[in-house]
Amino acid sequence: MHLECQLCSDRAMKLQTVITSLAILQSALFLASANDFTAGKPLGATEESGEYVPISNNVKVFGSFHFAESCVHDPERNLIIVINSGDRKDTSKNDGYISLINPDGSVHTSKWVGPNKEGLDFENPLGSAIKSGILYVADTDHVRLFDLETGVPLRAIHIPGSTLLNGIAVDDNGTIYTSNTRPAWQLYKVTADGEPTLLVDGGKLNAPNGVAIDLDGNVVVANMGNRDILTYSAEGDFIKTEEAAQKGSDGVVILKDGTKYISSVKHGTISRIRPGQEAEVIATGIPSAASMCYDSTQNQLVIPMNTNNAVAFLKL
Repeated sequence: MHLECQLCSDRAMKLQTVITSLAILQSALFLASANDFTAGKPLGATEESGEYVPISNNVKVFGSFHFAESCVHDPERNLIIVINSGDRKDTSKNDGYISLINPDGSVHTSKWVGPNKEGLDFENPLGSAIKSGILYVADTDHVRLFDLETGVPLRAIHIPGSTLLNGIAVDDNGTIYTSNTRPAWQLYKVTADGEPTLLVDGGKLNAPNGVAIDLDGNVVVANMGNRDILTYSAEGDFIKTEEAAQKGSDGVVILKDGTKYISSVKHGTISRIRPGQEAEVIATGIPSAASMCYDSTQNQLVIPMNTNNAVAFLKL
């Protein structure tokens, strides 16, 4: 009896050793996977010598998109960052990625973030913003943060209760504001240390889409369900309503003089709302005009075109 107990004890110790070893191996594999993340290279090819050579300056390549949804201009590198949602029909594919585009529309890096999926989940990336060296992307029920220089994923913030995070903006303090377009219609606020709260629940929101910060630090939200462009305080208090020229708003851009530009993803128009004035249409016929951005260096709007797998450029 004593011998049987000893054998049981020895077997239990060996089993525990195996379990511990497997746990250590699993942890090591996870860390290795996270460390395997690599950003994509600028367009180029490997020559006979084995050297990777970037594409020469006398060649321009356009395209590279798969459901281009939003963009943001990086003035430091003078590049346009384009968020691609991938195959929207099957959100389980995890095939979203980020492209880098030159200001003339030619491709710099086809897949900057997302050439492989090691250490990266990118289910349905939509809105984007940059602030203080960080790229922020709204992705289903997470806000994902990336290093703006290297593309390395920094963190993912889960937003409990969200169903389709879409527009996103970040203030000078690093506070994030993001809209939830699929019911329930909501606006969330996330502190710089990653604590999310529900800022606005329903009310005047009607399929809220694009989000921006105005000159006074207020939060501007573009409704897709009607023409309303809503302004809230940073605490969620309603301030005012303006109207785009047509409904179906997606992107909202606010310039330093307070002028707002609104893109209608449903009707293909770009509205301009000067302070104190009614909206006027400045461009038409842009199919699926999605979450556009302002390129301050070239003074142009860059407009992703969703299923057209393209971006449009509008000089101001």
